[in-house]
Amino acid sequence: MRSVKEGSKYKLVPPEGGWGYVVAMGKVTAFLSMFGAMHGFALIFNDFLKVIGVGTSIVAILGSSSSGAMSFAGLFSNLLTQKFSKRNIGVVAAIAYCIGSSFQIFANSTWPLFVAAILHGAALGVMLPIVFSTFNHYFVERRAFITSATQILIGVGQVGAPLGVQYLLEVYGFRGCLAILTAINFHSVLGMLVMHPVEWHMKKVPITEEEKVGKNRKQGQEELPNGKSKSEDVEQMKPLMVAPEDKPYTKTISSLRASANPSRRGSFVSVADWAGSLVISEILEPEVKPSKKWTFIGNLLDLKLLKDLVYVNLVVGIVFTFYADFSFSSFQPLYLFEIDYTQVEVSQIIAVGTGADLVARCILTAVSAVVVVPPKLCFFVAVILSLVARVAFFYIEDFWGMVIITATIGFLKTWLHVPVGLIFAEYLPKERFATGYGLFMFLQGMFTLSMGPVIRYTREFTRSYIWVFHVLNMFMVITLIVWSVEYLCRRFCCSVKSESGRNSPKGA
Repeated sequence: MRSVKEGSKYKLVPPEGGWGYVVAMGKVTAFLSMFGAMHGFALIFNDFLKVIGVGTSIVAILGSSSSGAMSFAGLFSNLLTQKFSKRNIGVVAAIAYCIGSSFQIFANSTWPLFVAAILHGAALGVMLPIVFSTFNHYFVERRAFITSATQILIGVGQVGAPLGVQYLLEVYGFRGCLAILTAINFHSVLGMLVMHPVEWHMKKVPITEEEKVGKNRKQGQEELPNGKSKSEDVEQMKPLMVAPEDKPYTKTISSLRASANPSRRGSFVSVADWAGSLVISEILEPEVKPSKKWTFIGNLLDLKLLKDLVYVNLVVGIVFTFYADFSFSSFQPLYLFEIDYTQVEVSQIIAVGTGADLVARCILTAVSAVVVVPPKLCFFVAVILSLVARVAFFYIEDFWGMVIITATIGFLKTWLHVPVGLIFAEYLPKERFATGYGLFMFLQGMFTLSMGPVIRYTREFTRSYIWVFHVLNMFMVITLIVWSVEYLCRRFCCSVKSESGRNSPKGA
């Protein structure tokens, strides 16, 4: 993002610091104040859900509701930012998040929890794109380093979150803990208030002589052999190059090549000898335009990508894996409570898992700076290792064994989540990345929303968390199967094509 003022000797560039550091800390503050309590959800509500008689299986429905709201809100975040200030929208979303948290304080049944889950999901769906977009505008050359620094700070806060929640429950009780966490959530409003537009803090940098010469060349007019400038010649060509507005059925050569309509009624050819330009116009039947509603939805989600089998396969594998991973993190503390772990032990185990995740992020940052790791291969290997670790999880009940296996699962979590953006960036064209990733987020939300009742029914029917974990592991197995099939098909088809190319006669 660069801009140069006409007639000046300076250009405006992103600050790469300055207020950008405040924006980075605002990002850390907002994420910690919201995500910190999420890691302690099972610790907070385990006893409450048992007291009101609904059971802990309702956690799956709450998670699905939040994820669905986040997907829908994320779709319309871009539309809102086109009409209103990003900072104002972010502040409103942060306040909505805090209102949802305040509903939980006075909860005596499940409906306040559902209201909170929907408000939390919708607020996050709006806030996340705003925070990432604003942060990226402030840092260009130092973006990777500052991003890593903020991730480490957020990770450190998340490691301490379960221990902090456990302390608040012991000292202030259930509702006192929720009240304090709601007050902490209000720090997200402060985090969004510092998301100033980058135009307010652009830095003046002198224009070098090379940039001045390049600018003059770009603005200079290329002279043609007939003595006229290129711009003058293009201006004279405009009447021949642009179809008249009062002839709605006029088509140029490029459009005729794309669609040869057999229902012609007549045509005429006009030749401009002096310019050598040819325009063919046809009187055709009026084209049927798609409904504005479907055009809007198509542009918003890029539904044409659903015809791309490779893209669909990517989405299926990642969506299944993400759901299995998030659900496992939600149900693991509840399972530990069921096998008679104390609240202190559960909070320590969760803290170890988040700590291992933080260590893995630091290692991945260092490795990525030295070696180029194929993101899809990294994700695939991480799914295999995670599946092995989660199967071993079934056979461990002692405390230290649970600590080790949780640390292993937490370490592998980073290698599942971080490469996903790179996988889509590697496959999708640059101009389709935003809509393609948005479609993935939407499909993920819809899948999570639909699977919530299935997981809850599995838990209530079997009365065992082990069967829930088996179902979640099957989702990861599906990822391995569909991605392996894609790999084999590509390899087999490519080998057959190359063999047929070598064996075919040259004259064929």
